[in-house]
Amino acid sequence: MDFEYHYTSEQDAFRNEVSAWLDENIPDERRPYFTLDNSHVDKDAYEWSSELRQKMGEKGWLFPTWPVEYGGGGLSAEHDVVIQEEVGKRRLPGFAPGELMPAAVMVWGTDEQKEKLLKPVLKGQTELFQLFTEPGAGSDLASLKTRAVKDGDDWVITGEKVFVGDHRGYRNNPPADLEIKDQVDEMFTLAITDPDAPRHRNMGYFIVPGDAPGVTFQQLDLLADWGKLQIYLDNVRVPNERLIGGEGQGWQVAQTSLELEHGGGGQVVPREHATERFIELAKETGKIRDPHDQQALMDAFIDTEIGRLIGLRNYWMYESKQEMSYEGSQNSLWRKESMLRIADNMRDVLGLETLIDVDDPKVRYWGELENYQRESLVRAHPGGTIEVQKVIVARRLGVSRTKERAAVTPATSGKQS
Repeated sequence: MDFEYHYTSEQDAFRNEVSAWLDENIPDERRPYFTLDNSHVDKDAYEWSSELRQKMGEKGWLFPTWPVEYGGGGLSAEHDVVIQEEVGKRRLPGFAPGELMPAAVMVWGTDEQKEKLLKPVLKGQTELFQLFTEPGAGSDLASLKTRAVKDGDDWVITGEKVFVGDHRGYRNNPPADLEIKDQVDEMFTLAITDPDAPRHRNMGYFIVPGDAPGVTFQQLDLLADWGKLQIYLDNVRVPNERLIGGEGQGWQVAQTSLELEHGGGGQVVPREHATERFIELAKETGKIRDPHDQQALMDAFIDTEIGRLIGLRNYWMYESKQEMSYEGSQNSLWRKESMLRIADNMRDVLGLETLIDVDDPKVRYWGELENYQRESLVRAHPGGTIEVQKVIVARRLGVSRTKERAAVTPATSGKQS
């Protein structure tokens, strides 16, 4: 069976256009750049990356398949494949645009909300933070405590969110007078609107302006070194027009965001960079000739290739507007578990070489292997832990106590009855 993606002549021509534009707009000193770990992206690099996102947004290349009227490119999935691949080759720092809030607004928002909120995001002009997880509400997100109380035409929100965003280029050492509005334009969050209503019918999905009075933050020192934040909402006023989907519908709206976070939208990317580096270094050191090490290298390659194919399948299903079931969480589950296996194999074959970080003069590949060791542990949690993904897959397959359908996304909006 042929699992390779076959390109059309139109895609080849478009690739030449995209590649030429990227080469023209990315100076040599900005590449190669591996990093998933934004702690090593300084302020200058982050600002440059933001400017490039806006340039691509103006061309419609940030959200290529989204409607033109909301700031998307109005292009086909075939064009999107090319853009993703060409951007992926250049390994740009902090570049991936977030679909989670735009997807929720596209599915659940009014025309006025779409016009006001989507365009700046799709054009790359808006920085977003997701405010879902709380100190006591992680895997069980529905147990959140943040409250939203109606006051005239506003909602007054009070609560605490954790593991939010990143430091936006401050290398874990932000200025003392830095405010949240200096880092983010919009934040999307869940809050309880009716504490007496049934679970999953008692909350709202709000878009909070980054410059809203009453929002403060504290920097967190974490294993992955992302500069994650703890956000405090103290009587923050949010206009009712920023409530997406209506009162009591927050859980349903959030499921659209979470469906994509779990991997329901898929992705078109090259094989895992860290695995490529793993194999390169094994060849260079001669480890690849050892039968035991060959097995570990082969296992890592297979894990990576299966993950790539699952992502490609989900992307095809999403773009062809097929209703999905377990596929999104299967994607997330595979990524989380395979990263742990690959990291183990790296340490087994390369030993301490995998633990040399970017600040060490002996570092190889910009510290990518060491970064992967930390990432493999941390990535097991965001968007639902490994155990949560297993529960979702079981429910979607109908082998659990309950049977559930995948959440509606922009690709399937209007299809579910």
